[in-house]
Amino acid sequence: MTSDELIAILRLQSIPNIGDVTAKKLISHCGNAAEVFSNKADHLLKIDGIGTHTLRNLQDKTHLEAALAEFEFIRKEGIEFTYYKDKEYPSYLKHCIDGPILMFKKGAIELGGRKIISVVGTRNITSYGADFCERFIEEIAPLNPIIVSGFAYGVDICVHRAALKHGLQTIGCLAHGLNQIYPKSHGRFTSEMERQGGFFTEFWSNSKPEREHFLRRNRIIAGLGEATIVIESAEKGGSLVTADIAHSYHRDVFAVPGRAHDKYSMGCNNLIKQQKAHMLTSAADLIYLLGWELEDKTVPSVQKQLFVQMDDLEHKVHAYLQKEGKQLLDIIALECQIPVFKVATTLFNMEMKGVVRPLPGKLFEAI
Repeated sequence: MTSDELIAILRLQSIPNIGDVTAKKLISHCGNAAEVFSNKADHLLKIDGIGTHTLRNLQDKTHLEAALAEFEFIRKEGIEFTYYKDKEYPSYLKHCIDGPILMFKKGAIELGGRKIISVVGTRNITSYGADFCERFIEEIAPLNPIIVSGFAYGVDICVHRAALKHGLQTIGCLAHGLNQIYPKSHGRFTSEMERQGGFFTEFWSNSKPEREHFLRRNRIIAGLGEATIVIESAEKGGSLVTADIAHSYHRDVFAVPGRAHDKYSMGCNNLIKQQKAHMLTSAADLIYLLGWELEDKTVPSVQKQLFVQMDDLEHKVHAYLQKEGKQLLDIIALECQIPVFKVATTLFNMEMKGVVRPLPGKLFEAI
């Protein structure tokens, strides 16, 4: 990308009433960002949603000055960035109409067609939520997904740390520029995050962690992942906003259920009641509903062991599969007279033991 084009993109980003949707319209109509500022007014007015007020803002030189200052910061600090037309731009986010036209990044982020899930929740995480975070990441680790969250207090930092512990790439989406870290107390985790993932932000170097920035940041968290998981939430909160955005993007949403009157389970329980989210009790639920399978190229294959220890449910399911051959999870549950959620967990545990394997079409067979 040329310097002139980057400056033009930054200039578009800096104009208050031109959001990402309008910016993409302008760029698409004109061919590139630089052409937006050299096109004649009557040409731009033909674009749906572009009026005289927008034209005046495009011609305002103060936005050019701001873009030049940010460009100099990017150049001087060697800030990496990704443009929405780039091949490297996150593929799931590329399908979101309001995805950022430009994002800045830091660290060793390698998306490359990997499985990506976003995990959010309350800043006031309970021991129940913390235990679930740790157990869920441990269970999902063999599939080597990328874990996305917001690097905030509570669920966010809990899930980032669990991902780091289990060797997973993890990405923090920030609500401010890359020249600072909020909250400051999380600064001690940044080096490890950058070695094992990193950070994304759409915000410039002069952007502070203001409330509206967190709300804007939430669409990036929701857009990056194939699915969004809410661990704990009160009846209202930013994680529910993220879940709603993910739902609007037609992404799968999962919520961890809790006791009816627990304050930080009410938001999750409501998502499940309103059928905006699947109930998540273990990693097996997500693996089944997303149709994920172990990838030989990313994780060691699970070898069947002699004298594998199986509980009663596992023996029952294994015997059924040996007799009937390949079968769907729902049919296994029906024929074995076991609830679906228990079968999903059982199959995942058996897969880890190397006694069953998942097949295309959400089928399972005994090994």
